[in-house]
This record gives sequence, C-alpha cells and structure tokens, in this order.
Amino acid sequence: MKAVIFAGGVGTRLWPLSRKSYPKQFEKVIGEKSTLQLAVDRLFPDFGWKDIYISTGSDYIKLVQQQLPKLPRENIIGEPQMRDVGPAVGLATAILAKESPDTPMVILWSDHLVKKEEFFRKILKTAEKRIIKNPQKIIFIGQKPRFASQNLGWIEHGVRIDKEDDVEIYKFKSFRYRPELDLAEKYFRSGRHSWNLGYFVTTPRFLWNQYKNSVPKMFHDLSLIQTAWGTAEFKTILNKIYPQIEKISFDNAILEKLDPKTALVISENLEWSDVGAWEALKEALQTSTEQNVTSGKVLLKDCRDCLVYNYTNQLVTTIDLDGHLVINTNDVVLVCHKNSVPKIKKLVEEISGTENSHLT
Repeated sequence: MKAVIFAGGVGTRLWPLSRKSYPKQFEKVIGEKSTLQLAVDRLFPDFGWKDIYISTGSDYIKLVQQQLPKLPRENIIGEPQMRDVGPAVGLATAILAKESPDTPMVILWSDHLVKKEEFFRKILKTAEKRIIKNPQKIIFIGQKPRFASQNLGWIEHGVRIDKEDDVEIYKFKSFRYRPELDLAEKYFRSGRHSWNLGYFVTTPRFLWNQYKNSVPKMFHDLSLIQTAWGTAEFKTILNKIYPQIEKISFDNAILEKLDPKTALVISENLEWSDVGAWEALKEALQTSTEQNVTSGKVLLKDCRDCLVYNYTNQLVTTIDLDGHLVINTNDVVLVCHKNSVPKIKKLVEEISGTENSHLT
C-alpha cells in the first residue's frame, strides 16, 4: 500500500511556535521528533520508504528532506501555491493514478498523535485487504469520540457488516463538519458517530474517477499535470496550471458528492489526537483535566489545567492560573485562556503586514 502524508499547513493555532517559515509539522512539540517524523515512524515496519509520499508546499521541500533524509526526492510532492485540500489530494491522486492506479493508498496527516500505533497499523492492513478485494470502495477510519467536539468533523456509520482481526467494519451513512454544540452532544451519545480524522483507504483509480465525475474542470487541469509527471516539463507545467485551480475543500469537492454505497467506515479507539492546536495538545498529553502540562524550565504554583511551554533558557513561573496557556519563545510570549485559542489565528492575521509581520 502507498501512504500519502499531508504536511502543508502553516499552523497558526500553534503560534508562536509555528510560523510560516517553520510550520508546526516540523516542530518538536512531543519528545525529540517532529509530528511529521512521528507520522512517518508509525508506518514502519509495514511500509518502506519507497511507499511513502509527503505532500507539502514547495517552500518546505528542503525541510522535509532534512527531517526525512531516507525519503526518495521524487516522493515529495510540492505544491507551488496552497489551493486548499481538494486540489492537494487531487494532485497526489493524479500522480499515484499514473504510477500505480490499482495499488491501495491511504491518506494521512502530519500533525496528529496516535498512541495505539500497532493497532493503527492493523487497521490499515485490514482496510488494505478489503480494498484489494473490492477496489471500487473507499474506507474511512474514524476515532471513537471522547467528548462532544465542535472543532472536528463527524462520521455517522450504519450497521456492522464485518469484523476482521478485531477490526469492525460498518456501512457509511453521512458526514457533518463542525456541528453546533447541541448536535455534537447528540452525536457523542448516539454510539453511531466517530470523529473524522481525514484518514481513508482506497485505490488511486477509484479516487481519480471521483475527481473526473465530481469536479471535471479540476480533473482536466490535474490531468495536464499528470501527463507531465516524470518528464522534464513537469515543474514548468505544475507551476503554470496548479495556482489557477479553484480553492475548494476535499469535503466540498468530493465527499459531498460521493455515493454512500461506495463507502465503508472503521470506527475504533486509536487514542488519536489532533495536536495542531495548544488546547488539543494538552488534551492529548494530560492524564486528567486538572493536570498541568509543561515543557522546558517552568515553575508553577497553585495552578491547574494549564499548558506552559518554555523554549528559552529563562525560567517561566506562573501563580494561581486556571485553564491558561503560556508559550515562551525567543521572540514572542503568548498568554491566553484555553477557550481563547480561536483568537490566536485572528491575532496572527492582524500582525501580518505590520512591523511585526516577521513573527507570523
């Protein structure tokens, strides 16, 4: 099976650590490896380097090479300009559809944490075997919800149709992106909904046909790029055509038009977390809500439910904080409540274009 890991976002929810020049997926937020390196590591030993592709912005290709020196250069897909997830997945699909159209592929993301790695690989194997038997299917991998999240998409599944190697497979029913709190709470209690991780297994040929049927203009443009793949003209054609492709999410481009009968769902507990935001990183690392999560030289006094990360040699001390985030880097100090994380993106946007633009 081929694996495509997407590593192209800027990551403003993890600012000031994550910057345009060095996004979150290349930062060591957990241990001594970046989340991109961790995402690749958890594929071994079931995958070889030749089977792993990284999709990223062209500005970050050198960073990928530095962090993954064993990855073949031709397996790094560089977008000349960010055009949202719909075109990004389409570009990777176009390339794999040319190279190995019937070899199963899995789509993954670089800023996630998966604690149950062995079980995760077992799920991938189960999905791969299912797709080999029926290549006209797409299998979504969901996380059983731990709480009523409004910041994630949700997958509704139908009846269980099979169980292989302790992995249960369900019929697919519907998607819902970032529901309101009352609806998220309803989903959480239902037992029929999972968090949508954006992970799925299918064949390049099946997904390529979805682009052909659902977004014909994008399919046409990507087909021109596909034809040039492997030739001396590829970069020129990519740089000319790709920036003109419509910006559209993968959900809007493909998933909303997908025939539900072609989809299946695996809903399991992977102990998965999206660690692309400070409050989500705390939730992933804490053993209880009250616990403080710290890194670097820090001293907390009578604090609870805080995340304090210090990337300098200074000592950071906090007193009587409750539910706060404190991030100290060499040039920016951020202090805010956990509930204020959505305001970080707006703050970064306000800084852009000012004398402090270099800090974004």
